[in-house]
Amino acid sequence: MNHDKASPAAKIASPPQSPQPVARDLYQALDGDAGRYALVAGHCSGCGRHFYPLPGRCSSCHGPLTRALFGERGSIYSFTVVRTRAPFGLPEPYAVGYVDAEDLGLRVFGLLDPGCIDRLSVGAPVRLDVLPLGGDAEGRPCLRPVFTLCRQSGKGGEQ
Repeated sequence: MNHDKASPAAKIASPPQSPQPVARDLYQALDGDAGRYALVAGHCSGCGRHFYPLPGRCSSCHGPLTRALFGERGSIYSFTVVRTRAPFGLPEPYAVGYVDAEDLGLRVFGLLDPGCIDRLSVGAPVRLDVLPLGGDAEGRPCLRPVFTLCRQSGKGGEQ
């Protein structure tokens, strides 16, 4: 009997995986790792429209799109707290909502920070963040874009 081979259990075990973005081209870090993020939209120079998430071509005139970053800040237009079993290992409960982005005038649907559920309100200022939340279809940990409430500083400004 050859005892030099690793056991089958040793072959199955693998180190924990670090979270990866849930999908390509949903968001982009700004200023390296400073904690600032923007969503990645498409802009059509032919008709001037913006699209999120970034499609392959303009759905209006079928022209090519260029990348446009937006959505670093916005305000909650509408939201709901979901209290049923969460998909993809998201926390329970979790919140989703529409956010009006300040810069391009787009209204986007997305996750809201699960740590802020009890303080969410329509019109509240939010900023884009990226958090390790849930997993992908194969159960691997994921980084997901979420909108979190802006903290108020002591001098009346937002952080």
